[in-house]
Amino acid sequence: MEERFLNKVRAFIDSDCGIDASLPVLVALSGGADSVALLRVLLELGYDCRAAHCNFHLRGNESNRDERFVTELCQRLGVKLDVKHFDVPVFMQEHGVSLEMACRELRYRWFEELLAEHGCQCVAVAHHNDDNIETFFLNALRGTGIAGLTGMKPLNGSVVRPLLCVSRSDILEWLDSLHQDYVTDSTNLENDARRNRLRNVVLPAIYSEFEGAKDTLLTTIENMTRCNDLYSESVGVMRNIVSDHVGDSLIIDAEILNSFDNREMLLYEILKPHGFNYEQCSDMLTSAVGRHFTSVTHKAAINRTSIEIEPLVELKEEVYIIDLDDKIITEPIKLEISHVHGKKFSPEMVDGKHVVAFSNEILQCSEVLLRHWREGDRFRPFGMKGSKLLSDLFTDLKFSEKQKKETWILEADGEILWVIGFRSARAFKVPSDSANYVIISVD
Repeated sequence: MEERFLNKVRAFIDSDCGIDASLPVLVALSGGADSVALLRVLLELGYDCRAAHCNFHLRGNESNRDERFVTELCQRLGVKLDVKHFDVPVFMQEHGVSLEMACRELRYRWFEELLAEHGCQCVAVAHHNDDNIETFFLNALRGTGIAGLTGMKPLNGSVVRPLLCVSRSDILEWLDSLHQDYVTDSTNLENDARRNRLRNVVLPAIYSEFEGAKDTLLTTIENMTRCNDLYSESVGVMRNIVSDHVGDSLIIDAEILNSFDNREMLLYEILKPHGFNYEQCSDMLTSAVGRHFTSVTHKAAINRTSIEIEPLVELKEEVYIIDLDDKIITEPIKLEISHVHGKKFSPEMVDGKHVVAFSNEILQCSEVLLRHWREGDRFRPFGMKGSKLLSDLFTDLKFSEKQKKETWILEADGEILWVIGFRSARAFKVPSDSANYVIISVD
């Protein structure tokens, strides 16, 4: 049994986990059978291990018993051990998360710190294939897509699971052959949690009623993993057909997208990495032009022929007071200011974008400044009656979110005079027969 178990885990590590035998491994050690087996098997296979134990103080004396056990075990095995004490209730209150999520967040945050501190290549956790079946069912009961039915990955970022190839019974049998003891978490025997009810009640009933069900379920997980790989590859091909990157933006062609029968799911798969949920993606397909959707990290704008996805950019509240008596302004952008006297003004002297002109009345303004766009900004552009929202101008110009928020605006006494580089306003218009005026140009 001992050699067979070791060979099975060794082969799985080599094929699926990618652990470098020359670099240290951090082992998450609770003291239970699974984590003790993980530490012992990695040591047997010649890996340089360092252990980490979390004491969440949730089970009174039992939590302290676990800490004493792992301390003594590591001393006997000659393994360096890090122990961390956590105040879980405080974290739950501060972050508004469940007990399970609090423990997970605290645990993995600390593991990442230890990886950096000790130069370990990865953190090894002791999930086995029984855990994988439980995860399969829990995800199915929550409502999931293909990815949720693939179970846990052997390698996920810095986390590796070398025991996914063996079962709980394999682990217990192997520990017994080593005469290795371990501790038992009494809460695992209680059926108040969903996973425990699944583990202690539902799955044993399935296994007793359907011969070979466990092996069949593991085969199903493998099949779903392959299906998900094919699905992801197909989505990648379709993503390239319907979308393109322009700078920081992802532009999705609405006409091509609408040609797919499963357009909602396709859009969701494209935008899921940017934080958008399925409901938002579904709404995007029927929303009016001009509507916006936001995730934690990105913004989606519905345009006439496309959906444009951009990273959220914080609006810069930079304001620079400028003096029009200066000939050159260097901050935040370079402007050249000319005071013209005795030369009749001609419209050919300006282009309304990079070179603009204002009557001398602008020199009487109490405050002239440069700033960025703000929501609700309006101006009165040349050649148009009334006013226009700057956001509408930006839409006409097909500005990205980043361009909107990086464009500079010239303002005098609260009136927008110039969207610098793009459009001037009719405020302080130079009379046609004037020979005294101000010309400003941008570099």
